[in-house]
Amino acid sequence: MQLGKTGLEVPSMVIGTSSLGNLYQSSSFSDKLELVKTALDCFPGLTVFDSAGKYGAGLALESLGKALNEVNVPKDQVVISNKLGWRRVPLKGAEPTFEKDVWKNLEYDAVQDISYQGILNCFEEGNTLLGGYKSQLVSVHDPDEYLAQAVSDADYKIRFQDILEAYRALADLKKAGKVKAIGVGSKSWEVIREIYEQVELDWVMIANSMTIYSHPSELLHFMEQMKYDGVGIINSAVFHSGFLVGGDYFDYEFAGSDNPAFQKQHQWRSSFFELCTSWGIDPAHACIQFGLRFPGVSALALNSTSTKRIQKNAAYCQTPIESGFWKELKEKQLIKRDSEISI
Repeated sequence: MQLGKTGLEVPSMVIGTSSLGNLYQSSSFSDKLELVKTALDCFPGLTVFDSAGKYGAGLALESLGKALNEVNVPKDQVVISNKLGWRRVPLKGAEPTFEKDVWKNLEYDAVQDISYQGILNCFEEGNTLLGGYKSQLVSVHDPDEYLAQAVSDADYKIRFQDILEAYRALADLKKAGKVKAIGVGSKSWEVIREIYEQVELDWVMIANSMTIYSHPSELLHFMEQMKYDGVGIINSAVFHSGFLVGGDYFDYEFAGSDNPAFQKQHQWRSSFFELCTSWGIDPAHACIQFGLRFPGVSALALNSTSTKRIQKNAAYCQTPIESGFWKELKEKQLIKRDSEISI
């Protein structure tokens, strides 16, 4: 599908690379190389990778570039999205200071740097780590987290101005022909909307927001507006950090069965799994197909540590699910009865 008005044709699945940055577990380069090879095999001709300086403090970008060079992939057969705003710094302690207990066995730390020059620095660092490959899709990563650090309304306004300056830097990169399209990646769709009102975006990446578990009507209407405006949408984190397919983390927080804060999610997942089993449907398949059906969505960004799962996810993106399954999900109130999704 075409990514909004960017003119870029993208496959239905964008390959997330957080696992290349040792998300939740450390893995060898040989394992990471196999993941990249599998992604290239699943989408020959054009493979889209989504990465960020935050992922493993640049390790994901570094591993991706090393893998692409290892197999000598032609540069015109790869599109790389780099979410900018975090840069690599020396690791002073045993563990990185950002997102503690999430990234494993890192040799560097990362700090957030959202400003005009900071974004340019992140862009150059990312391309250096990619080892000859370059990012064509760029965005400001986690502006919601940056704004959440504000200690007052005045501080919030200053931080938002920093974000606007970051987008001025991205606009200059685009004018110079160094990138093809500008976007935003955020876990908060409300922050995306706030930026959207002041910045001319080509695409957005929505994370942890539009899923089979959570699909608020207000966000649906905003997505319809973006579709009308010709802005491309990539839907990300449709498994809620793997929780919806059996993982222990929900939106990057540990969600053990004995954690009272996540009992609602566990109850929903139990009913969801039971229904999937009765239909013989992999929960991942249901999450993927549902996530693709939101207004204006061009692709899903999916991440995995398993080559087999990458292959399955790629197939699931291309394989519809019969309408009776969705009807029963509505009947059991596992998705909204008045859901505006085309299913």
